[in-house]
Amino acid sequence: MSDSPTPAPLAILGPEHGGGRLAEVLPSALAVLGVPGSADPLGLAPALPGVRRIAVLLVDGLGWYQLPTAAPYAPTLAGLAATVGRPLIAGFPSTTPTSLVSLGTGVPPGAHGVLGFTVRVPGTDRVLTHTDWSGDPSPLSWQPVTTQLERARAAGVTTTVVSRPEFGGSGLTVAANRGGDFRGAAGGDAVAAAMLAALAAGSGPTLVSGYHADLDRHGHVSGVDSVPWRDAATEVDALVARLVDGLPPDAALLVTADHGQLDIPATHRFDLDTDPRLRDGIRVVAGEARVRYLHVAPGALDDVVAVWSTVLGDAARVRTRDEVVATGWFGPVPEEHLARIGDVVVTCNDTYAVMASRTERPMASKLVAYHGSDTAAELTVPLLVVRG
Repeated sequence: MSDSPTPAPLAILGPEHGGGRLAEVLPSALAVLGVPGSADPLGLAPALPGVRRIAVLLVDGLGWYQLPTAAPYAPTLAGLAATVGRPLIAGFPSTTPTSLVSLGTGVPPGAHGVLGFTVRVPGTDRVLTHTDWSGDPSPLSWQPVTTQLERARAAGVTTTVVSRPEFGGSGLTVAANRGGDFRGAAGGDAVAAAMLAALAAGSGPTLVSGYHADLDRHGHVSGVDSVPWRDAATEVDALVARLVDGLPPDAALLVTADHGQLDIPATHRFDLDTDPRLRDGIRVVAGEARVRYLHVAPGALDDVVAVWSTVLGDAARVRTRDEVVATGWFGPVPEEHLARIGDVVVTCNDTYAVMASRTERPMASKLVAYHGSDTAAELTVPLLVVRG
């Protein structure tokens, strides 16, 4: 798949880790399409001369480290990964909302402000779940960055978004993909048909952004390499094969993902809602199981850091907001976005997780696979580039 050294799956990566970034995919695609002012950090333009139509498919949960596991059930993906694939870094936290908006805007999380699966709304005790976001707060103010689809459309590119019907008009869709005409499609066949139809409909430069969620869902519920996950990988393979077969001669397909996944053993799970030591001094809990955002009571910061560090030990790194922002993972964070990050950030190591069995939806603590942290297996996603 790649000639460069591959970190071990549980190796912790820093923001300086080499290779391209998920946020660079659409800027590079726009450069191929001739959109003025578009940089090409991934170097796609030399490889795609004459391309006037681009389809970008994001497969939720298809991490670079999951490709070998999927290979027996996804021969098309395996072949593409070996010949036209390379790894990218999704960004931190390695979670769907953050990655989708990084892809859609072309900027790091600090700039776009979607800084986790759930975050506290500053000035309140409300926790916003980005995947269930109906429009309050307004996506236009919460995520202020112009999207790449808006840039493309302003330059005369025909832009379309293909995703599950229920995501049309959601806060997350508006934050990540405003500027594209929305087409609802559920299931691999429907996604492929809608993407190919949109790709063929444009009379000039065309950009189609597609999303498929089922692999991630089955990984969460049943585990990576479970029978349902294998079946989902087979469906993804059929989706990609259909797109490849249907590409017009002047088109290209880019396949990528938002994160990988790790199965979390029952013995590696802490529960902050059943351990009073982990609740003391905490006002609001956000984030997710692999990256917790803790908003603390006044004067409790040092005690929370000390207690959590003692209880979790080598299972996690317990740091203040300032310490995590200083690592550079978020990129520059404007003042108005800082308070969305917890006063304390708990980043899990190895295959550990911190559940919140009473605070969050009951199903959240019963899942098998999780993501969000900064291990290679969670952060690294594929970029497969296919010319029509």
